[in-house]
Amino acid sequence: MRIIARFAAAIAGLFIATAGAQAAVSVRIDLSTQRMHVSNSKGESYTWAISSGRSGFSTPRGSYRPYSLQRMHYSKKYHNSPMPYSIFFRGGYAIHGTGAVGALGRPASHGCIRLNTGNAAKLFAMVQREGAAISISGSPGGQMIAKKKGKKNVAYAGRRTKANPLAYAPGKRTKAPTVKQFQRNPAGL
Repeated sequence: MRIIARFAAAIAGLFIATAGAQAAVSVRIDLSTQRMHVSNSKGESYTWAISSGRSGFSTPRGSYRPYSLQRMHYSKKYHNSPMPYSIFFRGGYAIHGTGAVGALGRPASHGCIRLNTGNAAKLFAMVQREGAAISISGSPGGQMIAKKKGKKNVAYAGRRTKANPLAYAPGKRTKAPTVKQFQRNPAGL
């Protein structure tokens, strides 16, 4: 009789643990459009511009769960760069805020998913409260980029080739903020 009671308790615990493991925040990242779609259990829905891995740096695709959340992380690999509101989902890859908002909407990172710091803070709070399921799909090389040629708009595949060597080169270089500048105003960068 005790064996049956223990078995029933184990099965009930398994169902409770499974129900609690359901993530209420859905994060869908489309590398082709450089957009993140976020929805949660409250019915809120957002679409934000992102920057993923630029040419030579890939962003991993697949389905993930966050394994670490850090309000402020400094990248040891890339010159102690600030990564506010970091949501780590695979190895050293994270979704995090950036001060380089001019690059959002096109591949510009070393593989992480960058987004506006205010949006990163909002996402961080949702994931902290409710958990998340992260899905990354698409290919940044397959997106079409409009380029003005004379008075006509011409679309071409946005990939680096000999004919198009600067397809992913940033339009304007911005100086990265210092740590002190970021700490004084993290959302305003």
